Amino acid sequence: MRHDAVDMGSQAPRADFQAMLRDMPHKPGVYVMRDRLNHVIYVGKARDLRKRVSSYFMPSRKHSADLKTRALIESVWNLEYHIVGSDAEAVLFEGRLIKEFRPKYNISFRDDKRFLLVRVNLAEVMPRFALTRLRKEDGARYFGPFAHAGAVRSTLEAIKKRFGLRSCRAIEPGEADFKHCLDHVIKNCTAPCIGRISREDYKQRVSEACDFLDGQSREMLEQIESEMKSAAEKMDFEKAAQLRNLLEDMKTTTRPMVRFTRKSLPTTINPEADIAALQAALNLPELPHVMECFDISNISSTHIVASMVRFRDGVPDRANYRTYRIKSTDHQNDFASMAEVVRRRYGRVLRESGESKNGTLLPNLVIVDGGRGQLSCACEEMERLGLAKLPIIGLAKEFEEIYRPGRPLPIRLPEDSGALRLLQRIRDEAHRTANGYHSLLLKKRVRESLLDDVPGISAARKRTLLQHFGSVERIKQLPAEQIASLPGISLTLAEKIADTLAEK
Repeated sequence: MRHDAVDMGSQAPRADFQAMLRDMPHKPGVYVMRDRLNHVIYVGKARDLRKRVSSYFMPSRKHSADLKTRALIESVWNLEYHIVGSDAEAVLFEGRLIKEFRPKYNISFRDDKRFLLVRVNLAEVMPRFALTRLRKEDGARYFGPFAHAGAVRSTLEAIKKRFGLRSCRAIEPGEADFKHCLDHVIKNCTAPCIGRISREDYKQRVSEACDFLDGQSREMLEQIESEMKSAAEKMDFEKAAQLRNLLEDMKTTTRPMVRFTRKSLPTTINPEADIAALQAALNLPELPHVMECFDISNISSTHIVASMVRFRDGVPDRANYRTYRIKSTDHQNDFASMAEVVRRRYGRVLRESGESKNGTLLPNLVIVDGGRGQLSCACEEMERLGLAKLPIIGLAKEFEEIYRPGRPLPIRLPEDSGALRLLQRIRDEAHRTANGYHSLLLKKRVRESLLDDVPGISAARKRTLLQHFGSVERIKQLPAEQIASLPGISLTLAEKIADTLAEK
């Protein structure tokens, strides 16, 4: 049996963590831990990467850590790290990576929690600054995200006071709103709502505040620093401390940072580079923009299934995944199963291409999960279909060897090769899809087997019931009279069916 357990011999050797730690810098950053299948299982941040990551591999940690941490340490097979400019960048980067990979050992950031943003719509008559956690395509200007909520709140309040910007929520405040507002009384607002300042002058103040938030103007910071020193000289240490804290908050908020978006995440997965590396490694005539990979799942002889997954430009194209129930053999035969699924897949592709101008396009590379035997069977079917020139390889899992038609010896790519990692990703996705389909069929069979417990029901009657009503769940909801409406099903048998299913 092929898929009932992970083949331990097929995985890359565990990394030498002590050697990696010696090269790790004492700088802020984010570390990514991977398991033996190269899946991301944990993402963490650190002010000092070497100190933080070293703590996981101390001998005492295996005994003093909680169960979850011990399980994580035992599962780590490899790790990588990314240096960032500050603690705040580390927090933002960690959050983005966790949302990207959803590691099983991370809890924080896996929900939809978002960092604070500052929003201002300059198209409004009297723009106002507000905090939000959701960036929309509404024409407004956004600043952030900000990792330190307290710092950005403190900074925004100081900006409003310094520039005399309104805090009221009215879309276009007027005299009625002014009567209920105290901001002008305490000199926190320039009151553009009643014309105390022209709207052009007010918008100029908003523009200056935007420059400050964008880190383009340091004048306000210099003023606060001057006020802090003046307060200290006058022995007003309480005010000096408040200004010092405000200054730190404002520096934190306006410090230039890398904004980590989905496109800018510095991960080791680079689809474009990986497909270029794969073309070079296999000497392909063109870039493998479209790849299709086949896998067979025959955990038992009850159901033998196959999957075909498609990658486009190095990433999954899930809309074009396909699953198959093997019909040509009723026992475990990987060679016959692979030949059948390749024949069915590309026979249909050729028919669709001939019948329609928008038919399914052939891939640039075909991959079969297996060694020389599976590849040979697949090649025979491709030749019968007139597709002998279509590039095809076999990826044997034991040593990650790549077999090619007409080549007696396989090739082995370096473990850190982007080309190999791309092949592993598509092979693992095909494996996951095939096993998922197999599990689905087994669950369906278990449900259908409930009919076998009904006294007097034959295989033909069971087939008639399922073909007509669709599923056991549907039959359970029907009265006996409706079940008995089928030919060959008496009312007595229908009552037995209903009673048996109700009990189960």
